[in-house]
Amino acid sequence: MTPLIIFLCIVYLSYFSYKNTGNLFLGSNNQSASFAALPATENLVTDQISSRDSRVENLKAFLAKYKSPLEPFSNHIVESSEKYGLDSRLLPAIAMQESNLCKKAPKNTYNCWGFGIYGKKVTSFSGYEEAIETVSKTLAKNYKDIGLVTPEQIMTKYTPSNNGDWAFSVNHFMDQLQ
Repeated sequence: MTPLIIFLCIVYLSYFSYKNTGNLFLGSNNQSASFAALPATENLVTDQISSRDSRVENLKAFLAKYKSPLEPFSNHIVESSEKYGLDSRLLPAIAMQESNLCKKAPKNTYNCWGFGIYGKKVTSFSGYEEAIETVSKTLAKNYKDIGLVTPEQIMTKYTPSNNGDWAFSVNHFMDQLQ
């Protein structure tokens, strides 16, 4: 019985092979095959891809769009935010709200964040790097660490007399940085 089943299978497969290729012997044809050696491993391109942080690129584009003097400090803003566990969009959004990205900051203060500016008191920094570092550290220590992380929560301490417009604007600018 087994030899009969094998014979029928061969005939059956030969029929379909002949129907598809025109050759009676299970689709074999006289086409030649070419073989090539696999490339040596030392010639392979490695998969090391260096990519820039998209947050820096998005921030640079945002700051360039508004012609902000903070544009060259995009990487520093993202690094400082990361260092202190802040959303990297928060500092530029506050700077946009407080000083139109430093264009309306008190002259020679490098204070784009309205940081420590009230009444006749004006806090100044030696440069944007110091300002970014100080504001980031303060936001982390005096706001984030006590649970004030959203613009609405931050506003209650940063600008307590505000009616909500400050948080609305900061959120709007953060959304633009997505």
